[in-house]
Amino acid sequence: MEKILLTGATGYIGKRMISVIAAQGYKVVCCCRDTGRFTRDMDIDDQLIEVIEVDFLKPETLKNIPEDIAGAYYLMHSMSNTADYEDSEKKCAANFSDYIEKTQCKHIVYLSGLVNEKELSKHLNSRYEVEKILMECRVPATVLRAGIIIGSGSASFEIIRDLVEKLPVMVAPKWLYTQCQPIGIANVLDFLIFVLFKEAAYQKNFDIGCDDVLTYKDMLLQFAQVRGLKRTIFTLPVMTPRLSSYWLYFITSTSYNLAKALVGSMKVEVVCRPESLAEIKLITGVQPFSYDTALKRTLAKIQANEIISSWKDSLISSRHDSTLKEYQDVPKYGCFTDLRSEEYDDRDACMSRVFQLGGDHGWYGQNLWKIRGLFDKLVGGPGLRRGRRHPSDLRDGDALDFWRVLYADRKEGKLILFAEMKLPGEAWLMFKIYRNKIWQKAVFRPKGLWGRLYWFMVLPFHGFIFKGMIRTLSGKKK
Repeated sequence: MEKILLTGATGYIGKRMISVIAAQGYKVVCCCRDTGRFTRDMDIDDQLIEVIEVDFLKPETLKNIPEDIAGAYYLMHSMSNTADYEDSEKKCAANFSDYIEKTQCKHIVYLSGLVNEKELSKHLNSRYEVEKILMECRVPATVLRAGIIIGSGSASFEIIRDLVEKLPVMVAPKWLYTQCQPIGIANVLDFLIFVLFKEAAYQKNFDIGCDDVLTYKDMLLQFAQVRGLKRTIFTLPVMTPRLSSYWLYFITSTSYNLAKALVGSMKVEVVCRPESLAEIKLITGVQPFSYDTALKRTLAKIQANEIISSWKDSLISSRHDSTLKEYQDVPKYGCFTDLRSEEYDDRDACMSRVFQLGGDHGWYGQNLWKIRGLFDKLVGGPGLRRGRRHPSDLRDGDALDFWRVLYADRKEGKLILFAEMKLPGEAWLMFKIYRNKIWQKAVFRPKGLWGRLYWFMVLPFHGFIFKGMIRTLSGKKK
């Protein structure tokens, strides 16, 4: 059985590619910087998946990659949680390229962005620099260049949805008239899998997209039409990139750094070269469906709660560029704690309430959480707008409003959350079913004097927040 290396296996595209690659009869070697964030798909035979821990910024960890891989997907991007992501992306690509030459790999496939303009945004230029590095590798490479990806959980789609569903009238920047050529996520996955080992595609780059060339305004209005909403859009002749970034940040669920990167790209036309698109269609046999169809398919997936992956669950939406392992061991010393317990009415019902925290369900009527979320958004944190991937299922690594799931196990009756809100310190929130009680523990490790002052400032509110929450979770307070 041939092995296929999959980098970025916990990312938006990578998570979806695991089942796609396995369905073709390959063994998927999943590269993760933090194996604690990898969740196995119960529908895939464990024999078809191998998980290895690799950090491509640390060349010594690349020895974990088996030499007998037949092909490799390069799906790593890090554009929004660090200011120097360009250097990081080039270092990752160079280290990957150097090591892959030592293996039996016959083909590399890289998913990039459409880079057909002379003047590129910082984000797209970084993708292009990675492309050049991979093309210089002695292993044949194929680059697929995509524009706006329409799919449940994609950052671009979530921004479109947020804007249309929240704003009946929009006053938007002039970049709404920039042209782009979107593509459905299912078609992206098709191109990625069916181009593998196609010698006609070796050492070439291809543009992938549907046949519709639209402006961003067209895309917003067409989404409104599909949703049965009446929307009016006005454009301003002048709106600085900074103002545009803040506009997206406050209205949508995106982070500021991601909004800034996307705004830079939205000023650049991302339209496929017709001959390139025609050639890759011929090589792979993939015929992309329309933007309208992509929207309807995506909305159907969301309605059915079938969101396989979301950009919010990657570190792109986090203010911490680190692994979950660094926070798994909740500290015991130098911390402030709030520990409470209540007898529960029914174990399964209690656990279900715990695993439904956040998102549309909220934090059980605690309006103070909403105020804290608004304040967090105003000072540059994620706020409560990230929501959650699924209404009742939580996995390690999931984003949960302004928390990150460190550990989630229903059978064990345990949930550990790490705070990604703006704080003068670090915070954890833990729930445990133990000895006929639900235990709730909040831990705060302050940084400096301001961190200690912060704890005592919010201490009066804990009685309302934490006491009310545990009573509701236990079933005693309806």
